[in-house]
Amino acid sequence: MQKKICAGIMAQLWKGEDFNLTNDVMIINAFVLYIGLMMAIGVYYYRQTKNMSDYFLGNRKLGAWVTSLSAEASDMSGWMLMGVPGFAYLAGLNAGWIAIGIAIGTWANWHFVAARLRQYTELAGNSLTLPEFLQNRYKDTSNLLRIVPAIFILIFFILYTSSGFVAAGKLFETVFGLPFQYAIFLGAGSVVFYTLIGGFLAVSRTDFIQGVMMFFAILIVPTCAAMSLGGFGDTLTAIADYKPTLFEPFTKPDGSTLSAIELISLLAWGIGYFGQPHILVRFMAIRSTKELPQATRIAMTWVTLSLAAAVTIGMVGTVYLTTPLEGTNSETVFLLMTNQLFPPIVAGLVLSAVLAAIMSTASSQLLVAASAFAQDFYKTLIRKDANQTELVWISRASVLIIASIAVFLGFNPDSFILDMVAYAWAGFGAAFGPALLMSLFWRRTTKAGVIAGIIVGGVTVLVWKHFEFLGLYEIVPGFIFSLIAIYIVSKFDAEPDRDILKTFDKVGTSRI
Repeated sequence: MQKKICAGIMAQLWKGEDFNLTNDVMIINAFVLYIGLMMAIGVYYYRQTKNMSDYFLGNRKLGAWVTSLSAEASDMSGWMLMGVPGFAYLAGLNAGWIAIGIAIGTWANWHFVAARLRQYTELAGNSLTLPEFLQNRYKDTSNLLRIVPAIFILIFFILYTSSGFVAAGKLFETVFGLPFQYAIFLGAGSVVFYTLIGGFLAVSRTDFIQGVMMFFAILIVPTCAAMSLGGFGDTLTAIADYKPTLFEPFTKPDGSTLSAIELISLLAWGIGYFGQPHILVRFMAIRSTKELPQATRIAMTWVTLSLAAAVTIGMVGTVYLTTPLEGTNSETVFLLMTNQLFPPIVAGLVLSAVLAAIMSTASSQLLVAASAFAQDFYKTLIRKDANQTELVWISRASVLIIASIAVFLGFNPDSFILDMVAYAWAGFGAAFGPALLMSLFWRRTTKAGVIAGIIVGGVTVLVWKHFEFLGLYEIVPGFIFSLIAIYIVSKFDAEPDRDILKTFDKVGTSRI
């Protein structure tokens, strides 16, 4: 049935013509239409953005579907449609360990963190950002719990956003034949516009649309490719004949055996979820904790199927594409398969999903980084009496500045998208994951302990990445050392005040 559907689409629209992706008017029109729609949403929600709660959390009124798909779309950027398939193209099922780690981490985040964070952030002074929550949670008057986290948010989000812009550059370079440096400006400009104008409401609504587009695109490409090769059975046989090691999950691309440290490093992507501000903010924005079970089911279905399809794309691409891909070019496997599979009108729609993936995450990252600057630097250190309108405009200005730095860092077209994401992912996971978990679940945690944990986790990642000790992914030592630092410093510190403990005890019993 699937084979007939795919064959029918291609027979009706392809008509045996040579397909030149570059300069094709229909693909350009599809991209322009998509970008125009996203910008129109931004303009619409510009009229509804009146204060900081609207701009950063949508006034906490997102439903289950928008929350779940927005969270996953903002998580799964171009690295899911380009980075993971590229890794699977080279490594086969060995890339599946990242997917397994991510799936487990996603479930744990929704199951253990979402509800408690949603309740606690509202009880703790209606906190709008992660640093503001930490400050309110511990009643910090020194502002260290606003400034220290904000520093690491800005550092790692600039790196993370840069990876998205690199993905956008490669996309526009492939689609339009533009020089990479021009292409990255085009992709970044699209993201910045509707983030700048619409804020959280625009980002969350567009993320919902983008999440739907990403889901169907990542399923249809490997399915139609396999059908064109004679079905999944014939495709599996062809892959096995071409390179049998692709079906060996413990075999690396160079043919050597995966070590225990390398396996731990791949699975460790999962623990990074507890510290990702652009994902956690979705939990803070849901209308009610009663909607979280439904949101969790939606999110897990989306993540499981999408990650499985991403790995499949890379493996099918090894036999579908006639020209082998090497190095960073492997991360264009999805783009090239789409190029060869579909006629222009369909290819334009499918490739718009790649742009959707990039835009959804980059916009969320820009928004959180802007909130860190406006709320945690500008209002805390520069103008404590700044009103809501002023803060919204400062946030918009910081979006432009942060995006400019991210574009500059992304000018190297030879950068691996997955490597850039891994670095930023580790930074957030190690700096904020232990701090958030201990703040949510350990009553004895103190302000000094959290500050120590954030600094130790963030610095460990920066140092470990530079020296690459033992070949272990830097998130593992960063996460562990951060937990230890929080525990030891909190134990030697004075117990938290009674008011802090009272608020902690309310969480889980309130009906938010």
